[in-house]
Amino acid sequence: MNILGIETSCDETSASIVRNGSEVLSNVVATSLGEHQKFGGIIPEIASRRQLEYINIVTSKAIEDAGLSVGDIDAIAVTKSPGLIGSLLVGITFAHSLAYALKKPLIHVNHIHAHIYANYLVDKGSKRLKTIHKELPLPATGLVVSGGHSSLFAIKNFKSFRLIGQTRDDAAGEAFDKVARILQIGYPGGPVIDRMSRDVGSEALQANDLRFPKAALPGTYDFSFSGVKTAVLYHARKHSGTPGYSVEKVAAAFQESVIAVLAEKSVEACVKRKSRTLLVGGGVAANSGLRERLHQLAGEAGITVSFPAMPFCMDNAAMVAGLAYVL
Repeated sequence: MNILGIETSCDETSASIVRNGSEVLSNVVATSLGEHQKFGGIIPEIASRRQLEYINIVTSKAIEDAGLSVGDIDAIAVTKSPGLIGSLLVGITFAHSLAYALKKPLIHVNHIHAHIYANYLVDKGSKRLKTIHKELPLPATGLVVSGGHSSLFAIKNFKSFRLIGQTRDDAAGEAFDKVARILQIGYPGGPVIDRMSRDVGSEALQANDLRFPKAALPGTYDFSFSGVKTAVLYHARKHSGTPGYSVEKVAAAFQESVIAVLAEKSVEACVKRKSRTLLVGGGVAANSGLRERLHQLAGEAGITVSFPAMPFCMDNAAMVAGLAYVL
């Protein structure tokens, strides 16, 4: 079954064709990120206007790249929620119109659940195609970390996601962007802070006496990143321009605080729920520090942890088409 996925929940416009829920035949993404960077964040009107311009072109390109014709599409999937209202309307209206014209089934998909499913996507012809679902058996625990969400799920199957923990204030990706703004190092903040942390190195970080607080929130699987963001702000105001002050070390200490609590709570949830599979998704899943820490802690606990391939961490239509197959 060839499913065409449409994703327009934020600033990306994406279309993809996925065969039988896992084999990605094409995945085309157009982004308006460059236009948002000068504002230091996503401007919803700019995003939806660009999506109106891109969506037909992107969809046609996805069908062409897959080596298919419109008649080869068996169903159409589209992100219904959550996301920016104007952006969602572009994708939903386009998908409904196309499904009506082609007389094909239309499947609505939850964007956050799709980020988890991205772990089951493989490129066309991959040797893992037949084994991917066996490698990552359900039930599982799911962690979604992005610019708008930091959530933990108990996953019985792909039709049953139960929220067991979430952020009480800023999402992890949002905190990265706000700290990057405080440190004046650009937008989006996640990639540049991760790069600075790698440059500082783990040994230097351990030797660094700079530490930022972690919100433990004992007895829950919830997260809170507002406090560490504020701690960075006060530290920068007090010490910026003084001898020994280092933007790189501040960025590394901030990232350490965030990834530590994400990793610890996720593995704790797996252990207490006796879940042997941890599925991670969302833009922050691309963070090298988080990947390293989760592999370490999960390995020590005998838990299999999985991250999507890098192209499928960010918003993309392949994860939408993939999840639609099992709904």
